[in-house]
Amino acid sequence: MEYRLTTPLQKEDIGKLKAGDIVYLSGTIFTARDEAHARILEMYQEKEELPFDLEGSVIYHCGPLMKEDEGKWEVVAAGPTTSARMSKMTPKLLEIHEVRAFVGKGGMDNVTDAMENKAVYLAFTGGCAALAAISIEKVNTVHWLDLGMPEAVWELEVNEFGPLVVGIDSHNNDLFLEVSKKAKAAYSKLE
Repeated sequence: MEYRLTTPLQKEDIGKLKAGDIVYLSGTIFTARDEAHARILEMYQEKEELPFDLEGSVIYHCGPLMKEDEGKWEVVAAGPTTSARMSKMTPKLLEIHEVRAFVGKGGMDNVTDAMENKAVYLAFTGGCAALAAISIEKVNTVHWLDLGMPEAVWELEVNEFGPLVVGIDSHNNDLFLEVSKKAKAAYSKLE
C-alpha cells in the first residue's frame, strides 16, 4: 500500500502502516543524529524543556549540508544517515516523547518492542541527498547549532518527502530482520 501522511502524526496514522508499505510525508520534520539524541535525553534528565515539540513528530536521521544566504538557510543536500547508531537511545526517547516516526537508512537494532503501538521506522534509500533536498520546501529554524551543522536539529518543512519504505511497523514487524533471516536460511542451504 501507499500512504501520504501529514505531520504531526497520530497513532491512527502509524497504526495502519505495515512493513513494506510506501509512505510520503508532508509537514514539519526534525533532523537529529547522535549528539541531538543525547542532548534530548540529557535535557529530560535535567528536567529542562525542549525548544521544539516532539509530540507526533518525525525524526529524520540526517546530517544535512546547509547554506546561509541573507539570514535564511537553504538545503544543499539532506540524505539519510545510518540509523543503527541511534538504536540504543531510541527506546528511552520513545518512553519520554511521542515521536511517531523515524526516517533513515539501514534499519535499527533492538527497537521493535519499543516501537510497538507507538512509532514506525521509515527507510529512505541511501545516496538520495539531492532527491531529499527537492522535497524540502523550507528550513523553518535550527536548534543547537553549537553541536555543528550535521548534528544540529533542523526543523524542515517537507512536501511529498519520499518514497519511504516502512522498515519497522508498530506491530512488531521488522523488514530488515525478515530479510536477514531469509538470507541466512538461504545461505545455510548452500553449505
